[in-house]
Amino acid sequence: MLAINRLIAGRLRDYADLLIQQGEGGFRAKAFRRAADVISGLDRSVDQILSQEGREGLIALPAVGTGIASAIAEMVSTGRWSQLDRLRGELAPEVLFKSIPGIGSRMAGRLAAEAKIESLEELENAVRFGKLDVKGLGPRRRRMIAAGIAERLGRPIFVPQARGARPSAALLLQVDRTYRERAAAGQLRKIAPKRFNPTGEAWLPILHARHSDWHFTALFSNSELAHRLNKTADWVVIHYNKDGQPDGRCTVVTVSRGPWVGERVVLGRESAEGEEEGSDETRHRK
Repeated sequence: MLAINRLIAGRLRDYADLLIQQGEGGFRAKAFRRAADVISGLDRSVDQILSQEGREGLIALPAVGTGIASAIAEMVSTGRWSQLDRLRGELAPEVLFKSIPGIGSRMAGRLAAEAKIESLEELENAVRFGKLDVKGLGPRRRRMIAAGIAERLGRPIFVPQARGARPSAALLLQVDRTYRERAAAGQLRKIAPKRFNPTGEAWLPILHARHSDWHFTALFSNSELAHRLNKTADWVVIHYNKDGQPDGRCTVVTVSRGPWVGERVVLGRESAEGEEEGSDETRHRK
């Protein structure tokens, strides 16, 4: 087996094992194991496929859809996989971002802390289409970063990606409620995040859930801002995926003032063009 294929297949299997250990029902784990078997059996390397055919060449492989193709592209280009790091509690977006030309240590820290971005695809959308207001990120640097990410992810530069489907606010609030209730009851496995956790304590509950065709991973926020504002037991970050669609992410928080005070609301659902969805989608009472 080719070395890079063996490495990536191993990480896909590690991800599947973690899903099972953390309570996922097995559907997604099977999908990642099937993809690992396909990668293991290839007679050419995935980096060759990516360089010659782009992500479409990976998507065309059996059992490798849009999401897994993006994961493979990230592993090929950066040597890391943010989804796997998240499940292990090792996610450090700053390290990932520094692999992109035009992003140094200071800018990487700002993107993670101020813009609350965690993955290359989120960064790509924010740089191209989003309302990203970060000091030192001018038009020239935006173009450089967008070009660097496009090259890493194996797709054309400055070609807008199709907007993926997104779950309703009501469904996201249901996942949020389930997560907080099960976390409070001590029913969820806890991971030990490396960021902001000098003692290595396993304090962060993690939930994997499936509703219809949607797959969700929910965790309390472990961001610098959440720690600074003492919101690590309130802000819930929900990662969602639907087969064949790009991954998405939002945050559910408790409103602290105004007519919605005390209510849980969904934040962070923006279109690829950076326009915020209507109020019935971004804010929803319990």
